[in-house]
Amino acid sequence: MEHWIEFIALAALIVFGGSRLSKYGDVIAEKTGAGRAWTGLILLASITSLPELVTGVSAVTFAGVPDIAVGDVMGACVFNLITLALLDPIDRSSPIFSKIGRTHVMSAGFGILMLGVVSASILLESSAPSAFGIGIYTPIIAVAYIVGIRTIYYYEKKFLRKLVEEATEKLKYTEIPLKRAIILYAVNGLLVMGAAIFLPFVAGRLAEETGLGAGFFGTFFVAMVTTLPEFVVSISAVRIGAYDLAIGNLLGSNMFNIALLAVDDILYAGGPLFSDISSAHATTGLMAMIMTSIAILSVTYRPEKKSVMRFGWDSLTMLAVGALNMYLMYLKSG
Repeated sequence: MEHWIEFIALAALIVFGGSRLSKYGDVIAEKTGAGRAWTGLILLASITSLPELVTGVSAVTFAGVPDIAVGDVMGACVFNLITLALLDPIDRSSPIFSKIGRTHVMSAGFGILMLGVVSASILLESSAPSAFGIGIYTPIIAVAYIVGIRTIYYYEKKFLRKLVEEATEKLKYTEIPLKRAIILYAVNGLLVMGAAIFLPFVAGRLAEETGLGAGFFGTFFVAMVTTLPEFVVSISAVRIGAYDLAIGNLLGSNMFNIALLAVDDILYAGGPLFSDISSAHATTGLMAMIMTSIAILSVTYRPEKKSVMRFGWDSLTMLAVGALNMYLMYLKSG
């Protein structure tokens, strides 16, 4: 019971700080002209993905359980996409994919590219080259992430210049100075970060107490818990109408999470990271690629109507693929 109380307390701190984090991230995007999609991609993604960073570093450097590090990252990608689908019914008027900019097609595309590199490397690890105990996939992942965020940033800046007059008319935070927004963003970011850092450890103790072990339950439970910041921040962003910030947070978090595997590989002393993990993680990667592809199709097609219980068929399909991934991983864990 004590650990459940700790979990609830940490979750409450994330809800409190996360709801404000999305607001001030939106203010910074508006004041700086950086673009809401890019702000979600960098500012929110880096803050809300810190639990995955801490979990991965701890798993490969202290606990010696690389499967937990990789499972947390890959599972977090799926849970982020499930969150994206769950955002759909919050707005009753129209599907969420019809309300966001096409910039997200680029971040989703880079996400698929990075997931493809990881999944292929996991399946081919026995024949993949390495040097100094680091797999060839590590520099590829790092370069793909850097090129991705740079490309998206310049694309959105160019797009915003074309719409500068319209953007000026839609300013919502004229009463909040940029300096105040940055300070409040940092304060709430530290609050989310501090609470989220402890979440994986509390989840691990709960998994041990329940007797379900650190395999299937531990990997998925930790992934679900470490994506709580993305879930809270994205829902808060949708509620204030910052749709691009919400989607940019989720897709940006997936790019950031995958990039963390490069850090984990460098820190892992046992050789190339993917040489000591289960090939079952490639299944999660492939399912995340399918779910991201559905998101790309929806952003491009822009459906106008919802189907069942305020969900669009695209969101329902993503939820079904996410559930299928959990089932397949359960079978592979047996």
